[in-house]
Amino acid sequence: MITAIVFVKADVARIPEVAEAIAALDGVSEVYSVTGQIDLIALVRVRNHDDVAAVIADRLNKVPGVNETETHIAFRSYSRHDLESAFSLGLD
Repeated sequence: MITAIVFVKADVARIPEVAEAIAALDGVSEVYSVTGQIDLIALVRVRNHDDVAAVIADRLNKVPGVNETETHIAFRSYSRHDLESAFSLGLD
């Protein structure tokens, strides 16, 4: 599984619509509206690099209201949540 973190600069007047359109794309697992230099962060989870290109270059970048993107490919995941789930025995 390949995870890409995509920083999105969007038309400020259309952020909710842009976020919903991106979230509806196959391969996009989550979209966050954030503060700072960028407007949205999208998490893309796909099986191979060709799929990364298909989701981001072919579809996400063409969503009306997307002005600019910056993509980061994750090498490894370090998540306390994932570790706790892996070692959980299901006991409270």
